[in-house]
Amino acid sequence: MPDTQPAAMIVEKDAGIPVNDGHVLRANIYRPPGPGRFPVIMTQGVYGKDVHFADGYAAQWEKLHKLHPDVFAGSSGRYLRWELVDPERWVPDGFVVIAVDSRGSGKSPGFLDPMSPREIQDYHDAVEWAGTQPWSNGRVGLLGISYLAHTQWRVAALRPRHLAAIIPWEGFVDPYRDRTHHGGIFSNSFTSNWLERQVLVNQNGNGATRHRDRDTGLPTTGEPLSEEMLAANRVDYGGTILRHTMDDAFYRERRPDLSRIEVPVLSCGNWGGPGVHLRGNIEGFTGAGSAQKWLTMHLGTHFESFYLPEGIALQRRFFERYLKGIENGWEEEPRVQVAVRRVDGAGFRTDTSWPLSGTRWTRQHLDAGSVTLRPDTPATAGCAEYDALGEGLHFSTAPFAADTEFTGSLMARLWIASSTEDADIFATLRLIDPAGEEVVFAGAHEPTPVARGWLRASHRRTDPERSLPWRPWHGHDRREPLVPGEPTAVEVEIWPTSIVCPAGYRLVLTLAGRDFQLPGTPGRILHDHPADRGHPRFAGRSTVLTGPEHDSFLLLPLIPD
Repeated sequence: MPDTQPAAMIVEKDAGIPVNDGHVLRANIYRPPGPGRFPVIMTQGVYGKDVHFADGYAAQWEKLHKLHPDVFAGSSGRYLRWELVDPERWVPDGFVVIAVDSRGSGKSPGFLDPMSPREIQDYHDAVEWAGTQPWSNGRVGLLGISYLAHTQWRVAALRPRHLAAIIPWEGFVDPYRDRTHHGGIFSNSFTSNWLERQVLVNQNGNGATRHRDRDTGLPTTGEPLSEEMLAANRVDYGGTILRHTMDDAFYRERRPDLSRIEVPVLSCGNWGGPGVHLRGNIEGFTGAGSAQKWLTMHLGTHFESFYLPEGIALQRRFFERYLKGIENGWEEEPRVQVAVRRVDGAGFRTDTSWPLSGTRWTRQHLDAGSVTLRPDTPATAGCAEYDALGEGLHFSTAPFAADTEFTGSLMARLWIASSTEDADIFATLRLIDPAGEEVVFAGAHEPTPVARGWLRASHRRTDPERSLPWRPWHGHDRREPLVPGEPTAVEVEIWPTSIVCPAGYRLVLTLAGRDFQLPGTPGRILHDHPADRGHPRFAGRSTVLTGPEHDSFLLLPLIPD
């Protein structure tokens, strides 16, 4: 960390923000020292407004500095927090930065219920409060990563009067499809680790927390409460989402109506984020009602791009236009700007829409006889079986004759049969080099293959009004068991991707009944909770059928030269 003095600013710690039920949230406010009215950048979350980045996330802090040694040059780093903006990057340029502890976390007392409707209403009220303060120009923007991005979609759908723009940076939209139940399969490992390591440690009143405010030396969670009080003062989050196996009212009230979002949106996603945020940034962009919306897709870890100079410059131009009203030509920016993954780095592509204009939707048909992917439907019928808990089947294309780009959404239409009344399908798209070695990419949370998709066969019913040819929409509102041994068509949503397959390389579609994990690299986002996956119906034998009567295929977004 450079030996830099903190920027000149007024710092108000634990400022009170009243909300509509009489409760008071606590916030840290960083604002310019001189007189005037300034635009506000706000975040509200459960990770602790007083927990320094390096204290709460030491491994990520060290990795960020190793990857980019000068990332915080020019900042003292005193106010850096996980997934929040650095006030020293913004306040000297005439912005107010506000970090709010959500109800029940950090210094804000109350019942801890992450991502609940009550928390989002609190956020709405905090935006309205900030927009009416004497140092505010009445325009509030929201900016943050992950949790702090997801809540932006939801607050914007409530349309607070003083909200002027949002930048959800790697933020899921749909808690069921994006985060807790991929294809209807419970995603437990990330949620369990997240809850223990990032949320409960910051519960208000947690006297056992390891975190200390660097300014005061005191716990970041306020006055301690007994274990009994702590337990009574929080929702059983893990148990709750495990009990809600379908996309029911619990999830519907936690999913924003994107069509209600009217403010300008800059949605920034990461190609390396399958399993949490990737899908949300694209669905959020396409679904937002705003006429002024942009999508960018980047590479790298979950946190680095947010803090890099080019990321901050992008954020600043957007907020200078919509929070300060500066005519800086932002509207001329291409509506879609995406990094294009390559084995030797990355390219870049701009467009006016998503899917990319000119996308050529291309089918690669499965051939069970040769276990290959081919451009035409096999002339003869075939079937291939696999143990649902085994390694699965690996369908390979022929080596590409020339460099070939696929950027966009994917799906697999499969004819399957199961020896039981259900089957979990884990579809993984992989890139294999001429030597037979797999190409692995740096991901947001872990090393990743090209793309991943999931589906519980009993959740196969799709909603025709919401489905698109390249992205099926499963209702997840009922369970329809398979008839053992009977061929059944299913459509598997595979999350969007971008990849240039070099000449001589192959794509492989792996179909299995369990998580695909890279050798020697335990997965972080897994689906192995015994309450969800422990039933014998998920441990049978599965069959993939191919040929003229059972045309199974992978749909790919080919981008012509």
